[in-house]
Amino acid sequence: MPPQLRLPLRLPLSQLSGGQAPYICLQCRHASLASAITPTPTLHPTIAHYPPTQPPSHKPPEYRKSQLHRQYQSLLRSSPLILLFQHNNLKATEWSGIRRELSIALRKIDDELAKEGKEVVGAGVKLQIVRTGILASALNVVEFWEPKYDAEGQVAPSSNLSTDTSAMVQDAPPDDAVEPIYTHGLSRLAWSIASRNAKATQQPANDLTPLLSGPLALLTFPTTSPQHLAAALSILAPTKEFPAPKRKVNAAYHEKPVQDGIAKLMLLGARVEGRVMDMAGARWVGGIKGGMEGLRAQLVGMLSGVGAQVTTVLEAPGRTLWVTVEGRRGMLEEEEKHKGNSEEQKAE
Repeated sequence: MPPQLRLPLRLPLSQLSGGQAPYICLQCRHASLASAITPTPTLHPTIAHYPPTQPPSHKPPEYRKSQLHRQYQSLLRSSPLILLFQHNNLKATEWSGIRRELSIALRKIDDELAKEGKEVVGAGVKLQIVRTGILASALNVVEFWEPKYDAEGQVAPSSNLSTDTSAMVQDAPPDDAVEPIYTHGLSRLAWSIASRNAKATQQPANDLTPLLSGPLALLTFPTTSPQHLAAALSILAPTKEFPAPKRKVNAAYHEKPVQDGIAKLMLLGARVEGRVMDMAGARWVGGIKGGMEGLRAQLVGMLSGVGAQVTTVLEAPGRTLWVTVEGRRGMLEEEEKHKGNSEEQKAE
């Protein structure tokens, strides 16, 4: 007797006749039928499609350019004092020698300030090479994009924007317009507003754009410290006002790799508290005696001198009036005396 094949009772007849259709188990077939019958739930338009830790950006965040853009934005916002240098094919040994001598000079300033109980910031001074084009784009975002939100959490017009921000929010992609979280420095909204405002103003971002040409290196300071700036200038751009250390004091500074590297560096300017200065302005800041405390003392002296001048000017009319009244009173007293004498003579 031939063997009997046990077939499922619910198998379609089309598969029994042809025998070429693929075998599908009962569980998979029921699941496919349920998915075909049950509609797919639609997401609410206000629900975020991105995790809060990875908001969408104008450029893919996994690219190195995007990370450099974000890093340069943070650098421009957190560094009140920045020196711009143009470098020309410096070797690795030259860079290492320059950084070594710079750290030694800054450490000496820190030791002097620590003895006086003042703030020590030399460890936060960094010298790094930057990508000029990415730095220019980051500067536009920093200068022309500052999102502000109203009570409802929507983007409000900013005071430093030359055009209406609300109109740009409507023109922005949906992901940027739905949630205010997508207004970070790498978002498409920030890029759109910064580029439009930069074109609308037709002016370089705080006059720093003309300096952004060629290979650049930035020397960033965490605080505005004239003492540390003077020490850095004596190493990187020595002049008569900021002389380089002598050979007897620091022989390593006069080694050939260090001197060759310094000869290839050129100081272009500085950015101090958001204000752009040329080489003379940077050296003026470094030449402030006593640092920020000395500058405050000079300011107090100027204000006190102005106050004394104002007091003198205000007292001048009253003093003149008093002198006039006293002189008139003396004249009247003399006239009375003359009249009294004349009357006595007539009576005699």
